[in-house]
Amino acid sequence: MPHKPEQVFASLKNRQFAPVYFLQGEEPYYIDLISDYIEKNALPEHEKGFNQIVMYGKDINVGTLLTQARRFPMMAEKQVIIVKEAQDIPDLNREDSQKLLETYLERPLPSTILVLNHKYKTLDGRKSLAKTVDKHAILVESKKLYDNKIPEWIAAYLKDKGFGIHPAATQMLADSIGNDLSRLSNEIDKLLINCKDKKEVTAELVQQYVGISKEYNVFELQKSFIQRDVLKANQIVLYFESNPKNNPLIVVVATLFTFFSKVLVAHHSKETTEAGLAKALGVNPFFVKDYMQAMRTFPLIKVISIIHHLRIADLQSKGVDAGQATEGQILKELVFKILH
Repeated sequence: MPHKPEQVFASLKNRQFAPVYFLQGEEPYYIDLISDYIEKNALPEHEKGFNQIVMYGKDINVGTLLTQARRFPMMAEKQVIIVKEAQDIPDLNREDSQKLLETYLERPLPSTILVLNHKYKTLDGRKSLAKTVDKHAILVESKKLYDNKIPEWIAAYLKDKGFGIHPAATQMLADSIGNDLSRLSNEIDKLLINCKDKKEVTAELVQQYVGISKEYNVFELQKSFIQRDVLKANQIVLYFESNPKNNPLIVVVATLFTFFSKVLVAHHSKETTEAGLAKALGVNPFFVKDYMQAMRTFPLIKVISIIHHLRIADLQSKGVDAGQATEGQILKELVFKILH
């Protein structure tokens, strides 16, 4: 079974290094996190010159890799071999090369720490190599996080750094950045540089340091829908139209789809309390009043219609039946259909 990235990272911090790490999956964040930590911390600085090698998959073959892995360290207890972009090793999918790699994995050199970064894809689980990796190496499968898990990830990331975060700030980061964990962590780290005297990240701090407009963002667009504020909604749409790079249509539509999908669930839910509804929707209780107000503003039949229009806008944002319409025009039409 694959190891959880957090568990592997905790072991590394305790200087518990294994002979082989196979890091694979669609989400590069944890692959880079683990690999970079090993690169920076497995060996003392004065031993790295002779005993640490970083290679790239497209520049080597399996035979070259194993020759290096079987080499003994020079005047040190360990050597580190890191293969970046291991998915690009030309002969990795050849049966004879896989057999060679399996032989090494079954009896790795104890003095070598071998790290294979296999990004954006996974080994074929039906093949012998995948089973051998699972059995004899530290296998980490880094999966893309579902959108509804992003707020939880943000809170945990900040907690690990000794900070709290207001629910509104969490949602703002999640809505504006999405599930790109590398970018999300970078933005949070830049934010924290300016928050040394604070213990909680607020929406105001996010707006100030992450570059999210205080008045013109998806979060405020949702509020304008809930409050039936047509003027405000159109002001936000005009702002989005003039700043398309910072407010891509596909992201706006996806965020609104998530919101109205939860409104639909709320309409069908039998929960009557705020706590019960928060659990049913999988949201922070802080936001439940917004969903309750949205239910009053948009009857069930209207929510179903809105979701239909969002699906059409999503297709148009990807070039399907969009004609010559610009992103701004598609969004304007969508907002009109939501509010009227």
